[in-house]
Amino acid sequence: MKKTAFLFLLAATALFAFRSVTELPIGATMPKAEVKLKDVTGKEVSLADAKGANGLLVMFSCNTCPFVVKNQSRTAEIGNYAMAKKVGVILVNSNEALRAKDDSFDAMQAYAKEQGYKWSYVVDPKSELADAFGATRTPECFLFDKDGKLVYHGAIDDNPGNSEGVTRKHLQIAVDELTGGKEIAVKTSRSVGCSIKRAP
Repeated sequence: MKKTAFLFLLAATALFAFRSVTELPIGATMPKAEVKLKDVTGKEVSLADAKGANGLLVMFSCNTCPFVVKNQSRTAEIGNYAMAKKVGVILVNSNEALRAKDDSFDAMQAYAKEQGYKWSYVVDPKSELADAFGATRTPECFLFDKDGKLVYHGAIDDNPGNSEGVTRKHLQIAVDELTGGKEIAVKTSRSVGCSIKRAP
């Protein structure tokens, strides 16, 4: 009986962790743009605050996911690239279930310092921003134009598991197309990474 109850609890927890969320469609307006979120600097920052003259890159991330760690150099590269193109950058940590552990605010501060982030890295309380975006993975990217419309959603490039095997830098190309006034050729790609750990 105890084993059955345990298995049910485990299944319920897993189901909640992977709860269904509606993916933000291309062309949608940036959700919760004015909501203030706590940045690792201690300041309150909104998506609207982080947006640059040419748009905003929102990346759902964390401190410990193996795919995030594997993509550390690529995250820094695209972040710096976007900012040079006057596209704002903000990283969002929605792992509410790990807030008392590896994705605590203190751990986020240490990680951001270690990585030399030049952009905001914010806490997403109760994964509300992730729910509004329909984000399910880390890393997962959303690129918005200057009017706050979604133009690209997906992975940084076409080979999240192996930087040497990359044949197309989806996000960098999308930034170039966006800032060059062109149509985004590849608007979506499949994000590969760890599930966002939503709290029960």
